[in-house]
Amino acid sequence: MIEVPLAKSYRLLNHGPTTLVTSAHAGRANVMAAQWVMPIDFDPPIVAVVIDRKTFTRTLVEQSRTLALNVPTRAQIDLTETVGNTSGADVDKLAALPIATTKATTIDAPLIAGCAAWLECRCLDQRALEAAHDLFLVEVVAAFADEASWRNNRWDFPDDDHRTLHHYGAGVFALTGETVRGKRVL
Repeated sequence: MIEVPLAKSYRLLNHGPTTLVTSAHAGRANVMAAQWVMPIDFDPPIVAVVIDRKTFTRTLVEQSRTLALNVPTRAQIDLTETVGNTSGADVDKLAALPIATTKATTIDAPLIAGCAAWLECRCLDQRALEAAHDLFLVEVVAAFADEASWRNNRWDFPDDDHRTLHHYGAGVFALTGETVRGKRVL
C-alpha cells in the first residue's frame, strides 16, 4: 500500500470502478458495494457517493460522518457481489465472510485488504442533499493504492486479477480494459 497525493486521488476513481464502502460507528462496522461514486473536485479532493437511505451503511455514515472507499479487484468479484446483495442490518458481513481488513489511518471505518485502492473520507455538511437525493459529498483525507497497480500517479495493472471492476447489473461485471495513450494533435 502506497500513499497517493491527495491532489491525485481523483485518479483512483475517475475510471468509474465499483467501490466497496466501509463504515463504522459505536462498535459496529459494515461494507456495501456502490457503483455511483464520482470524483467532483481536486483541491480539496471531493467525491460524490450515493448511499440509499434503506442501507445499514447509511445509518453508520450518518452517525460517524466518515466512510472509506475501497476499490476491489477481479480477485474480489464474489465478495463484491455478495456484500452488494446482503444487508448489514441482517448479518454482520465483516464477521460472517472471510474479509480481511486493516485499520484506516484517519477514520474508524476498516479498509478491505486486497483492494486496488483505498480512500478515507469525511462527510461534508450537506444533510439536505443527503436527505433529498441519498447523495453524500465527502472529502478525501487520505488515499492509498496497491503498489502492484499504481505507478507514476496512474493505474498500471500488471495482470487481469489486479484490474478493477465495473458493475453492469444483475451480477455482471466488466474489468478495466486495455490502456492506450493518446497524443495531442494541436
